[in-house]
Amino acid sequence: MEREMTEEEKIEAWLPITSSRTAKWWYSTFHNVTAMVGAGVLSLPYAMSNMGWGPGSVIMVLSWIITLYTLWQMVEMHEMVPGKRFDRYHKLGQHAFGEKLGLYIVLPQQIVVEVSTCIIYMVTDGNSLQKFHNTVCPNCHDIKLTYFIMMFASVQFVLSFLPNFNSISVVSLAAAVMSLVYSTIAWTTSLAKGVPHDVSYALRGKNPVENTFNFFNALGTSPSPLPWPATTWC
Repeated sequence: MEREMTEEEKIEAWLPITSSRTAKWWYSTFHNVTAMVGAGVLSLPYAMSNMGWGPGSVIMVLSWIITLYTLWQMVEMHEMVPGKRFDRYHKLGQHAFGEKLGLYIVLPQQIVVEVSTCIIYMVTDGNSLQKFHNTVCPNCHDIKLTYFIMMFASVQFVLSFLPNFNSISVVSLAAAVMSLVYSTIAWTTSLAKGVPHDVSYALRGKNPVENTFNFFNALGTSPSPLPWPATTWC
């Protein structure tokens, strides 16, 4: 008499296993928190000062809605075709637009995002390492920013050889903890300080043209509403 297949065996029969499926649900939590609560949170006050309370609050709500919707889309489309798993954006593009057109549409955008993100984070983290060095050891010999950028880039280079996100779960956990810590420091410090009375909440621009440019600049500075960092990393 044939044994009835378990639910997990049915899933494995439906979708051939091509990579590790041993990740836990909390791994995804680490990755998503790290991706969405990133360095952009620190620039949020500056972005809000350029957009104003009204438009800034609207953009914040829209960002949350778009983020939730795109995350839901990614989950739904991941295994929407029986026997296939869309682990990469270009695979999904090829399924939607064809083998060649899908690559032409998706790859250029993905490469631009990945290269620019890697450059931005290497420079930003190089600056952070330099400031940390100068703060901890103010009397030490000065080290050029270039060397700190190379230090961070070297770590990125090593991590890029890891096979999948499961391999960097510890890194994501540490990053998620740090993201929550500095976000908590930001809002608790603001609460403790209270409402300042000598601060202007008007828009920073001197005329409509400046305010328009500042608004679009704030859109680029504020946290990204799309979860691309969760799936494309340096």
